[in-house]
Amino acid sequence: MTDQPDQEPNEIVAVARAAKERSEAAARSVAERAKSWPLGAIGVGVGIGSAAVAAAVIFASRSKGGK
Repeated sequence: MTDQPDQEPNEIVAVARAAKERSEAAARSVAERAKSWPLGAIGVGVGIGSAAVAAAVIFASRSKGGK
């Protein structure tokens, strides 16, 4: 192939290797970002907030007459 061990055999292999390294780096980045978000706590918060909004709407829509 080549006399120098650090040189790529051809530019197609070099481009393929660079693309593979970029895609692996992107996958690692996505995995790290996914770990940083506490999705369980966010889901619980959204559920509690939705229940509070529903309770407020029901309370506000009750008729105040009837005594």
